[in-house]
Amino acid sequence: MTEKLRFREPELAKNIAQKIDKIAPKDELVKFCHVCGTHEWTITHYGLRSLLPSNVQVIAGPGCPVCIVPAAEIDEAVQIAQKGAVITCFGDVLRVPGSQKSLLEAKADGADVRIVYGVSDAVRMANIEPNKEFVFFAVGFETTAPTTAVEILKNPPCNFSFLASHRLIPPAMELLLGVGDLQIDGFIAPGHVSVIIGLKPYELFPRVYRMPTVVAGFEPNDVLMGIYMLLKQHKEKKPRLENEYSRMVKREGNLKALDVIDKAFKVSASNWRGIGRLPDSALKLQDNFEEYNANTKFDVHVKEGRDILLGCECHLVIIGKIKPDECQMFMKACTPQKPIGACMVSSEGTCRVWATTSTRSN
Repeated sequence: MTEKLRFREPELAKNIAQKIDKIAPKDELVKFCHVCGTHEWTITHYGLRSLLPSNVQVIAGPGCPVCIVPAAEIDEAVQIAQKGAVITCFGDVLRVPGSQKSLLEAKADGADVRIVYGVSDAVRMANIEPNKEFVFFAVGFETTAPTTAVEILKNPPCNFSFLASHRLIPPAMELLLGVGDLQIDGFIAPGHVSVIIGLKPYELFPRVYRMPTVVAGFEPNDVLMGIYMLLKQHKEKKPRLENEYSRMVKREGNLKALDVIDKAFKVSASNWRGIGRLPDSALKLQDNFEEYNANTKFDVHVKEGRDILLGCECHLVIIGKIKPDECQMFMKACTPQKPIGACMVSSEGTCRVWATTSTRSN
């Protein structure tokens, strides 16, 4: 049996579920929060919530990088496209609503918006068409930031620039702990992000907030084991940071990736859709790479737009206060075919996951 199949093996899942049932408190509601769209897909797709005791719940935090891009940054991309530049982006970004229109709507109006699989694709386009200006809309968490950083450090062609929209996960996790009437008894930290940043950024959660924290992988048995480890900490009343995903995540993280991030970016405050402004939560280009800053290059000025449309409750889904099917628009006015809120756009969005997966269990 391959390692991948082992982490999906039904008998092992059953054994872990039995351990969870045995260790779970019998007269107390426990809520664990993950901050990863892939974790939500795994939990929902494999029906993991149905294996948990009714008083052990897993809620989804702001783990979808596309979902938390504020309307103002979509507006910036649209404005740049309307000035004649070619906007390149991942496919999930196309339908994220701005305050007036999405990039897909801008494309329908004649703007040159192209889907790429990575920033290197966009750079290659710029080299092929030197008479056009190209902009890469760099959306993502710490996982995708290194690839953007590498291209920045390579000194891309003069007709190329970046609209940086990278965000950092730990500040969002810390923000959740300050949200009123949001119960969180432990964190399932994201595996992909942790491969890059390592364990150190999570140390404050058990130390300062007395919050059990486990870095978990993405296979169903990874997630179940992460929940078991959190319940064990909860029972022992000894919060600590543990690494379930040790086969991929090292304590120090990926030092080469962290180095290129530090050289290309500086940490700054920034807005998150549905959350607001968070200090030290975003990556912006270092001053010595300002010539590649699309906002400066195209003299972009936009006002803060409306992030959440009237009736949409993405802001509550994003922070785990409500489940997608508790939003009045879910699968009515807001569907995968016609998304109203950003959480329904991306394949990592909680609403999209719930809408397209039939095995979920509340």
